Amino acid sequence: MPTVSRTRSLRAAPEEVWRIVSDPRRLPDWWPGVRRVEEASTQAWTTVLASPRGKSVRADYTLVDADSGVRLAWRHEVEESPFERILRRSTTELELEALGAELTSVTITVRNKPRGFARLGFVQLRRAAVRQVEGALDGLDRLMGG
Repeated sequence: MPTVSRTRSLRAAPEEVWRIVSDPRRLPDWWPGVRRVEEASTQAWTTVLASPRGKSVRADYTLVDADSGVRLAWRHEVEESPFERILRRSTTELELEALGAELTSVTITVRNKPRGFARLGFVQLRRAAVRQVEGALDGLDRLMGG
């Protein structure tokens, strides 16, 4: 299962970072490719993504774990979605660690389990996950004024 994990220190209080990452409605502000979020609750949400051809693609997510202020994990609901033919499972985890009053370490880990022929494209799947994770950290850094 391709796993990508990256860590970055952000110049922001842990509480400020947590308010953003724990609110699915804020995903368009920092997560790459997310145009908008629909039907958002604290437990589940739908993102509308921009495809490379400019079309909208919907992706459903479910919160699977949250330790307030410290850890957050969600699952991409791939069954009966456009992603079903390439992914068997996909999860995202965020971990926050206070490094000081105004400095927070953020680790984002994406785990994708490919399906079918996508298993042969391990390198491409990993590269896409790297771009996604680094793009998310860049988005958070911009939001925090970095």
